[in-house]
Amino acid sequence: MANAQETGTKGSTLIAGFIFGIIFGFLLQKGGVTKYDVIIGQLLLTDFTVLKIMLTAVITGMIGIYAMKGFGWVRLQPKPGSFGTNVAGGLIFGVGFAVLGYCPGTIAGAVGNGYLDGLFGGITGIVLGAGLFAAAYPRLQKGILSKGDWGDVTLPRLLKVNDWIVVVPVAVVLYLILRLIESSGH
Repeated sequence: MANAQETGTKGSTLIAGFIFGIIFGFLLQKGGVTKYDVIIGQLLLTDFTVLKIMLTAVITGMIGIYAMKGFGWVRLQPKPGSFGTNVAGGLIFGVGFAVLGYCPGTIAGAVGNGYLDGLFGGITGIVLGAGLFAAAYPRLQKGILSKGDWGDVTLPRLLKVNDWIVVVPVAVVLYLILRLIESSGH
């Protein structure tokens, strides 16, 4: 049985997650990436709004997480990965994205905007997809998901260097890509 302190910590974590989720959805909506036309424009390489927002989020998140780690506020606990899990996840994500034109985050934003395709197609797809994956998981776990296992490694750990030796150059390269996209008028 959980003690009061553990229950309080779990409750505050859920509340913080809920608040950050609402902020995330609001920012997605304000950025325009909950609109079907913007997402299709990204897939057709005519509108790079989604890519610009994602690059900005990756840069901000990477610097923020490693700064919090440096201050001792968080401990990174990366999940183990493999070639198989990335292939399976990419296929599931790609099929859902291609069929509906939304990713899970933008589905939530579309539902918040009142878009019925996000509500019915998106939420139904998420629930059905999760259910099918859960049902197939025992077989997949022994099959494709175990192929090419590389463990819980991060680039700094793999290279045996200080985190910032990787974070700073990656952030700079991503920023330069972002600036290049922006200057091209897309």
